[in-house]
Amino acid sequence: MTVMCDDQPKGGRFEAGEHRFAVRVYFEDTDLSGVVYHANYLRYMERARSDMLRVAGIDQRAAHEAGEGAYAVTDIAIRYAAPARLDDDLLVTSRLVELSPVRVVIHQTVRCGTVKLTDAKVTVAWVGPNGRPRRQPADWITIYQRLVWQGDTERP
Repeated sequence: MTVMCDDQPKGGRFEAGEHRFAVRVYFEDTDLSGVVYHANYLRYMERARSDMLRVAGIDQRAAHEAGEGAYAVTDIAIRYAAPARLDDDLLVTSRLVELSPVRVVIHQTVRCGTVKLTDAKVTVAWVGPNGRPRRQPADWITIYQRLVWQGDTERP
């Protein structure tokens, strides 16, 4: 069961088939040179993917607690183009680009204003409690089918 607090963090939203998730760069996100440490872009994208699923109506926590399984990242291709800095307001966009019974491929981009900082193609597989791939829940597949991006998309 999800515990709700009085003050809720601002979540993302879908717009024209794309999930949009805002992130602010904090001091802890930066390295000694004052720019965002490269691994933190992966954290921003993970938060955006989790929020995308929650907004779409997929309850990962309930599935995990029921012993059905969890998602595991099986492949990621990422390209860095420009750095983010302390206090920058970033936007992580996520588009579902491929779907199979056991996996989902998501294209994600991190921007600061109109500047693309990084983009990635992330593959996640649904795995059972034993760690082996298995079919995703059927109702999730139905949700995903509505979200699969039909237009042109930038690919890493």
